[in-house]
Amino acid sequence: MLNFDQLSHLVHEFTHALWLALPLGFLGLMPMSAVSACTRAVYLGPDNLVITGRSMDWVTDMESNLWAFPRGIERHGAAGPGSIAWTSQYGSVGTAVWDIGIADGINEEGLVANMLYLTESVYPTPVPNDSRAPLSLSLWPQYMLDNFATVAEAVAVIEQEPFYIIPVASPDGKAGTVHLSISDATGDSAIFEYVDGELMIHHSRDYQVMTNSPPFDQQRALNQYWEQVGGLNMLPGTNRAADRFVRASFYINAIPQTADPKEAAANVFSVIRNVSVPLGISTPDRPDISSTIWRTVADQTNRRYFFESTRKPNVFWVNLDDLDLSAGAPVQKLTLTDGAVFAGNTADQFQPTEPMQFLEAN
Repeated sequence: MLNFDQLSHLVHEFTHALWLALPLGFLGLMPMSAVSACTRAVYLGPDNLVITGRSMDWVTDMESNLWAFPRGIERHGAAGPGSIAWTSQYGSVGTAVWDIGIADGINEEGLVANMLYLTESVYPTPVPNDSRAPLSLSLWPQYMLDNFATVAEAVAVIEQEPFYIIPVASPDGKAGTVHLSISDATGDSAIFEYVDGELMIHHSRDYQVMTNSPPFDQQRALNQYWEQVGGLNMLPGTNRAADRFVRASFYINAIPQTADPKEAAANVFSVIRNVSVPLGISTPDRPDISSTIWRTVADQTNRRYFFESTRKPNVFWVNLDDLDLSAGAPVQKLTLTDGAVFAGNTADQFQPTEPMQFLEAN
C-alpha cells in the first residue's frame, strides 16, 4: 500500500498532468448549456455474462416511459427532405425522454445503446453534393438498435458515415449536445462522438465506461493517472464527470465476478448508484451536475432490461423474450408518468399504442 508521501506525490503529478492535458475551458466553469451528468459502465462477467448499466442525470423531469418496438418498422430520419430511411431489423425496448426519442435501450440481439451529454459536441456541416443523409439527433440511438446485432457491425457501417446528425434542443430548452455508446452481448463496446465537426469512433472491448466531459480520449488519459494511485488507496469523490469515470472504471471491475445474472445485475446497480447524484443535489457554479432521475441495467446475455426511478421505491424489469417483437406486432408502451409503481417482470403490462413521433430536426 502507498504511504502518505507517495500518495501525495501521485496526486500532485495527476493535478499537474490535468492542467497540461485538458482544454482551458474545462478547467474553468463548464459552458452554461451543460445540464447532464450521466454515467455508463459495462460488466464483463464469467460464462460470457455481459451487463450494461447507466444513470440518467438531468435538471428537469424527462417524463420517461418505456417503449417496445417490433421488427419491420419503416422509419425516416426526421430531418427534412432526403432524410435517411430504413426498416428496423430488430425489435427493441427502450426508455424514452418526453416520448420524442429513445435515450437508452436494448434490442433482441443484446445490442445496447446509451446516449449521454457531451458539452463539447460539434456536429458536421453538410457540404454541396453531400453523400450523407441527415438524421435527427432524436433517432440516433434508435438507428443503432434497429439496424445492428453487434458493435462490429455498427462500427463498419457508421465509419462510412451514411448520415450526419442534425441537432435538436430538448423540450425543456437544453442544447442537444450528446455522445453515444453501444455495447453488445459479446462485451464489445464503441463510443461515437462529434468533435469539431468530425466523427470520432473509439472501438474496443476495453472501453467499458463513459461519462460526460471531456471527450472520451481525454477521459481515458485522466483515468490512467488514477490507476497509478489505486482504487483501494483513494478515489476521487466529487460528482464531476472525470471523477465519476474513475470511480466507475474501478468499481465495475472490482465488484464480485459472478455468472448469476440476478446477482450480477444487483452488483451493476450498486456501481451505478455509487456514481449517481442524489435527488435535490446541484452545484450552483456547475450546472452540468444534475440529480439522477433514473437508472437502467441491461442484461445482454439474457435479454432482460431493468429500470429504476429515483422517485419510486423499487426496481422492475422487462424480459424481451416475453414481448411480441415480430414484424407486424403493435408498438407497445409501459406508462410510468401516471404514478404507477411496478415490480417484477412487466412484459405483460405493456399496452399497444400509437407509434412514437420522434422529434423533428428543422
